[in-house]
Amino acid sequence: MTGPKDPIRSERRAPAKLNIVTQAALDQLPVAALVFNEQASIVSVNPYASELLRLPPAELLNRSLRDLVHPDDHHLLRPTGTVRSSASAQTIRLHGAADIVSVVCTSYAMADGRMLLMLPVDHLIAEIAGLRNDETRWKYALESALEGVWDHDFSTGNLFYSATWKRLRGLADDAEVDGALDRWIENVHPDDRAHVMASIGRQDSGEVTYNTFQYRERHADGHWVWIESRGASVAYGPDGKPTRIIGTDTDITPRKEAEARLEEISRRLRLALDVSKIGVFDHNLETQETLWDERILGIYGLDPKAGAPSGRSWEDMLHPDDREKAIARVNDGVAAGAPFTNAFRIVLANGEIRHIRANTAFYVDRDGTRKLIGANWDVTEDIALQEELRKAKAATEARNRELEEARIRIEYNALHDYLTDLPNRRYLDQILADDPTLNAILHLDLDRFKQINDTLGHQAGDAMLTHAAAILRSHADQDDFIARIGGDEFVILCRRGRGMDELGDLAARIVHAFRRPIPYDGQLCRLGASIGIAWRGEVETDPKQLLMNADIALYRAKSLGRDRFEVFSEQIQNQILSAKRTGDDIRQAIEEGQFVPYYQPQFDAHSLELTGVETLVRWDHPERGILPPSHFLKVAEEINALPAIDRNIVEMAYADFAAWGRAGLTVPKISVNVSSRRLRDPSLISDLRAMNIPPGVMSFELLESIFLDDLEDEIAATIAALNTLGIEIEIDDFGTGHASIIGLLNLNPARLKIDRALVGPINESAKQAKLVRAIIDIGHSLNIKVVAEGVETWEHAAILRELGCDILQGYALAKPMSRLDFEQRIKSGWKLSPNADAPPEKGRRYKAVK
Repeated sequence: MTGPKDPIRSERRAPAKLNIVTQAALDQLPVAALVFNEQASIVSVNPYASELLRLPPAELLNRSLRDLVHPDDHHLLRPTGTVRSSASAQTIRLHGAADIVSVVCTSYAMADGRMLLMLPVDHLIAEIAGLRNDETRWKYALESALEGVWDHDFSTGNLFYSATWKRLRGLADDAEVDGALDRWIENVHPDDRAHVMASIGRQDSGEVTYNTFQYRERHADGHWVWIESRGASVAYGPDGKPTRIIGTDTDITPRKEAEARLEEISRRLRLALDVSKIGVFDHNLETQETLWDERILGIYGLDPKAGAPSGRSWEDMLHPDDREKAIARVNDGVAAGAPFTNAFRIVLANGEIRHIRANTAFYVDRDGTRKLIGANWDVTEDIALQEELRKAKAATEARNRELEEARIRIEYNALHDYLTDLPNRRYLDQILADDPTLNAILHLDLDRFKQINDTLGHQAGDAMLTHAAAILRSHADQDDFIARIGGDEFVILCRRGRGMDELGDLAARIVHAFRRPIPYDGQLCRLGASIGIAWRGEVETDPKQLLMNADIALYRAKSLGRDRFEVFSEQIQNQILSAKRTGDDIRQAIEEGQFVPYYQPQFDAHSLELTGVETLVRWDHPERGILPPSHFLKVAEEINALPAIDRNIVEMAYADFAAWGRAGLTVPKISVNVSSRRLRDPSLISDLRAMNIPPGVMSFELLESIFLDDLEDEIAATIAALNTLGIEIEIDDFGTGHASIIGLLNLNPARLKIDRALVGPINESAKQAKLVRAIIDIGHSLNIKVVAEGVETWEHAAILRELGCDILQGYALAKPMSRLDFEQRIKSGWKLSPNADAPPEKGRRYKAVK
């Protein structure tokens, strides 16, 4: 397609007079011609005119035109007898020797007369009909071929686009098309514009007469269609450049897509052949010519430039031991005319031997020539692998006897503990499922095993387990089943009928035997044993349920102090289930936020001004109301729920503290009880960092029993991190635990809290008062402030102030209270005054650490 140019304007001029026309020239005209002199007489006639009027030339010469024109058309003649106008053709009727003939005629002035040119009307009609038929044929042919026609006539500025041309681009048949080159080129794909403009430029310049190019053009609905455009220059200007170009556009999108798919298939085939390293050959059975691709040449170690070897050369490359068989296979296959396979070895030029597999098939090409096409691939590595597999199979078969002999040993090991040679848990499960003679189960757990294993090493632990197995073997009956089912857990299944007295006696003897010291590596190790007994008795009990009952009894024995045995009963089961329900309720309470902080104020011993608050945990039970720690602390510790409770209480306490500050309520500091398990929680420090607690506003109260003279490395690192965050440490219940003066020096806490057990008797015992004063003096000597808790009377407060105590906390001053009550007390103005002795809080105040 070519863009439009400015049309060339042409001027109309009056026709010039013709010179004298020779008879030879008249005879060559494709129309009838009569030449008249000035007197309007015919002086010349050509054969076409004689044939049209069916009169010989001699009869037409010297006659006037009026004699030949039908009387009804005389008004079209001049007075002189010639046609009136030469500006355009006219239709007149002539009568000659035959019927009347209608002709289209026009006349031209000559130097000495006029010339009249005529063409029969019926001839013109036939010509026009023929042209119309040709036009129709071309129109339908182009439409059926989906060829869009375009016609650029630059001399007139007329740009024509057929309906099919528009449909190719998704346009309506009557759509207006802006054929300006700069507008049209915007619809051409950016990647194709350069070569399209170059092709148009070559044709516009006259460099080429016929032009064909392909490009992508945007369809009306937005997608791209491939167009193949053909254009031919049909008219030229004086400068030799085309003034009219006509062409056709064809949508070749399906062809392009097919080519793309074919290319993709070919690419995949090439890739597959490359990856599989399959070489392909083609052999002409008539000419005996063979073509090999590069891959098959590479397989045979040949130079790709040399081409395929001759048949004789290929045979020479075959391994001598395979040559005859391979050639016979080819000959038999060709003779049969059916596909065939082959397998043989070749010897490369460097002496290397390669194993080759071949598949061959017959086909006939488009010229009718019979050919062979085949594939060769190198299977040397496969053959080597098969050989290795054969050897491996032989070795495996040779070891079958060994494996069969080992099968029993493996089965034994699968059912026995490797260390004690006792049956394991898997074997126990089988016995529980199959043994109907089971009478009772003793479930045993070693005491203090973990400490020995951790302090003296795994070898010592293994020695203890071996010793335990020996004790159980020596005390159990011969038909009893003994198994090790866990790290330090053992089970004895009693098969013969025994009463509870016998079972109790067996358990007591085993417990007593474990109390004896065990020599190991120059030391005496002391184990212990806790045993749970489940007895079937007269009630038929499922063996697995019997094991669960023994486990419940063992749990009871361990919870009562270990180194003992307990017998399963419904009462024990109910207690365990109750603890389990409490544990489940605690977990749900944590999820639902039922654990809330209560606050007990702390006051300066001398000014009685508020110095801070201690955060205490309470369970806001949805049915039982506010519960103190005595209702949940022990179970929470057993199910390892204390770290989660501690985390939630710290977050809520600090949120309340921050809210008090925003409300203008002055609370100097806040302390929170933290359990030893939370102190060992790896997420503690990261959680505190995320809270962005300002330094000096929060302290952690830790029980004295956490700290021995030598701090654990793990806890020491946590204490150091807390100090870095500005969170102070307080030692709670000081005076009743294990800390020494050296321990205080190592820890360097901010405050000591004297346990209420030491504070209570000071108003009645001078000795007790001296002990409290000593603790206060020790704290002050180490620059540690001392807090007294359990201040139940104003007498206690006065004595403690005289003893030098810094901070007081107790019922005489304020009880623990909810956040709302605490806020109300501050807002109403806190005034302390001596009052009647207040009773102490019932139940042990919550301590997050035991």
